[in-house]
Amino acid sequence: MRLLLLGGTEFVGRAVAEAAVGRGWEVTVFHRGRHEAPAGVRTLLGDRTAPGGLAALDEDPGEWDVVVDTWSAAPGAVRDAARLLRGRAGRHVYVSSCSVYEWPRPAGYTEDAPVVDGASPDADLTDYARDKRGGELAAVDAFGADRSVLVRAGLILGPYENVGRLPWWLNRMARGGPVLAPGPRDLPLQYVDVRDLAQWILGTAEQGLSGPYSVVSPQGHATTGELLEACVRATGGPAELRWTPPEVVLEAGIEPWTQLPVWVPPGSDLHDALHSADVSRAVAAGLRCRPVAETVADTWRWLTGIGGTAPQRPDRTSKGLDPAVEAKVLGVARGV
Repeated sequence: MRLLLLGGTEFVGRAVAEAAVGRGWEVTVFHRGRHEAPAGVRTLLGDRTAPGGLAALDEDPGEWDVVVDTWSAAPGAVRDAARLLRGRAGRHVYVSSCSVYEWPRPAGYTEDAPVVDGASPDADLTDYARDKRGGELAAVDAFGADRSVLVRAGLILGPYENVGRLPWWLNRMARGGPVLAPGPRDLPLQYVDVRDLAQWILGTAEQGLSGPYSVVSPQGHATTGELLEACVRATGGPAELRWTPPEVVLEAGIEPWTQLPVWVPPGSDLHDALHSADVSRAVAAGLRCRPVAETVADTWRWLTGIGGTAPQRPDRTSKGLDPAVEAKVLGVARGV
């Protein structure tokens, strides 16, 4: 198989590139040159947001079985590349997001759920949900519904993470001491290891699949307790998880998802939207999810290998809880 990867040097794109090389595929990576490309790939350089930024791709004589695009800003970049490549590639896989579904999303929602209004492949930068939906429309417009895969990923964790969720928890556990663990301990989580996502993406190309897929782990794959306890074990730090009722966390003004990454309170619209998707279609198409302990341990190994500080995308908010706020809430929870 011949793969053209638009991006390919960070997080999801890098995982896709490495998985494809591991399968023996011929991989071409088109990127801006800000980060080193993975080993074993051919590189084309260009900035798709700049005038003439696709020149290297336009002038290259290559043809590909599949194009994978991870773009998440103004959808015009997806549109321009897809139009350029529609006669030179067999299929287009666009890494979208479950954010494209209309809010609120009910528990158990499927790919048939309504999507956001107001998106366009020709729009300027708007908001994340409409930008991703505009990218979907751009891919389908250029390649057609029968040659396009729309990967509506949920929470993505694993090595190379540049959003700051799992790395924050790991560094917090490594610091040790009492840790505010937002309850309940058995609260179900849905996420996908970036490497499992990458393998699934390549599998869709091999199978000739098309259409939208919600891609996260099946419900029941992991809980908050399993995730945080795996972080304690992986780091080996003297961390003491202190499980705190969600109402105490919320009354303290702590923001779910950002100040306590991954966690959202049970029974909320946020939990239904982020951790309650029906992913049976993706599972039927070959999605396999490794144990949470493996994701956590491998992410810690990668994180310590780069000095403990994870890269951070400039277009994403910083994550984590101020130690002073954590200590105060823990004191209140214990009646101090």
